[in-house]
Amino acid sequence: MIPLPLSRAATAPALDRTAQDIAWRGPNVMKAAWTEAQGARRVADFVDHTLLKPEATAAEIEKLCAEARAHRFAAVCVNPVWVERCAGLLKGSEVAVCTVIGFPLGASTSRVKALEAADAVSRGATEVDMVAAIGRIKGGEWAAVEDDIRAVVEASSRALVKVIIESAALSQDEIIKTCALAQEAGADFVKTSTGFHAAGGASVRAVRLMRLVVGDELGVKASGGVRDCKTALAMIAAGASRIGTS
Repeated sequence: MIPLPLSRAATAPALDRTAQDIAWRGPNVMKAAWTEAQGARRVADFVDHTLLKPEATAAEIEKLCAEARAHRFAAVCVNPVWVERCAGLLKGSEVAVCTVIGFPLGASTSRVKALEAADAVSRGATEVDMVAAIGRIKGGEWAAVEDDIRAVVEASSRALVKVIIESAALSQDEIIKTCALAQEAGADFVKTSTGFHAAGGASVRAVRLMRLVVGDELGVKASGGVRDCKTALAMIAAGASRIGTS
């Protein structure tokens, strides 16, 4: 059994941040993002090549992995059922195997998310993209939001953890608080969207705000609606360090 962390009162100073409090960090962060985007790295280095539709077949997964190898993408992102196959197909490459946890609603219990993450890592996942407890975010249950993230971080062992916040469904303050809590809970990235929410996907505005909150301590993944190079470059310029594409 994977123990869950005890609830903590959400009184961390990070929760008191506002957009105005962190705005002073903007110029330095934006300069760093532009330097990275305009440097020697290719856009492909930012890409999580993604296939999360429920009807995806083994043949489509094999094609996804072959494309990721050929283009040297950062990772493939697949549903948990395909993790072991992807790990085998990508063995010996630098392409990471990413899967999703509590996807796409984020409404599983923390214990279930933790078990799902531990199982995925045991089968070869090197990165996990967990969906935060969106309803608890909207309800202002900040201790529960942090505990949910921490449970997955602790269960994921050596794997990177990206926290999907559904930024299009959140207010500015909710984005700030959720990103701050992800950072407090030990996550490695914050991520805009599942791509399945009716509110929409990534936006330059959300990516910029998320980068301002986490600074250079966490990665920022833009996902949902990023379907061409122009959009990807705009997200990178705003501070994205990963791009989810499908």
